[in-house]
Amino acid sequence: MKTLGMYMAIAGLASIVLYFMNMQLTLLMWIDNWGETTGWIIRGGLVVVGAALFLMGPDSPDPEEKDQA
Repeated sequence: MKTLGMYMAIAGLASIVLYFMNMQLTLLMWIDNWGETTGWIIRGGLVVVGAALFLMGPDSPDPEEKDQA
């Protein structure tokens, strides 16, 4: 889940930065179809949910612990 969260947060942040440069990620071009406010809600949601998944995701197990189990 950490990896998914990281990718979501990065995509949200990239979308925010590119918006101010009058560009958009191809994967996220649809988010402004419902208006600018909805687009910002989706961008912010990507960052918040991605960060939450990253922070709440379990740490990868140490190789030593994996061998003992």
